Amino acid sequence: MPHAFQQSVITEFRANAGKVGGPFEGADLLLLTTTGAHSGKPHTTPLGYVRDGRRLLVVGSNLGAPMHPDWYRNLLAHPSVQVELGDEEFPSLAVPAEGARRDELFARVVAEAPGYAEYQAATDRVLPVVVLELPDPDDTPRPITSLAGKLMEVHTWLRAQLLHVHAETEAHFAARAAHGGAGEPPAPGLGLQIRQRCLAFCQALEFHHTAEDGHMFPTMEGYHPQLADVFERLREEHRGIGELQSALAALLADAAIAEPDRFRTELTRMTRELTAHLDYEEEQILPLLADVPWPPAPPAS
Repeated sequence: MPHAFQQSVITEFRANAGKVGGPFEGADLLLLTTTGAHSGKPHTTPLGYVRDGRRLLVVGSNLGAPMHPDWYRNLLAHPSVQVELGDEEFPSLAVPAEGARRDELFARVVAEAPGYAEYQAATDRVLPVVVLELPDPDDTPRPITSLAGKLMEVHTWLRAQLLHVHAETEAHFAARAAHGGAGEPPAPGLGLQIRQRCLAFCQALEFHHTAEDGHMFPTMEGYHPQLADVFERLREEHRGIGELQSALAALLADAAIAEPDRFRTELTRMTRELTAHLDYEEEQILPLLADVPWPPAPPAS
């Protein structure tokens, strides 16, 4: 899709709560914003989708071209994406389906949009089917009024992502053990579901600790110089956790996690050290943030 035309579709979509005319009139369309795999900049792409329960399915067809589209390569590098659907906007985790599940979901897409079968016939590559989870309608966020509440929101998300990755990893190992060598051997690596979730966790953790080291901790030290030892310990723990995060990220560099046993070991170490770090940070600095308003007041003009 030429850039100028794509931008006109995006502009019309946003001006009309997701409704566009021309060749997309009446089509189910969303806007997917990914982070550039190399540039790190946001890129927004209009995409057709098929709704499947609480999931949206998008296909990396690239009109049947031999190469995957840029947005697909971006989400492999940065799984956290932003979705615009009608007048709704929400974050999501982009997870390409694999194997039999991919084939099942692709058949679901083709049943509603037969043109994707033509795109698949035009290329030797397997068209990726990417699953985007819709927000849970019952998950209404509580209002946050202090910086302590915001910090706990981030910590709660980090803990939840670790639990998800652990559960999926242990399910994989349980499935391997259940085979017992009988029948078709299990896949040698870990799947994209685990990779995408863990990579999103690693990237969010790095961003969070960088923000604390660069902004929050120096500001707090200015007000609480008696806690210099506390902040130095937190920074030192950030450095150690950063080394673990880098080790995990290296194992996630490829589309499949080829060393599942090593990944499981590193994930266990990360869980132990990050949990202890979060507990200590909350004990020491949450009381200091309880009266700091969130969001911060805009600077006086």
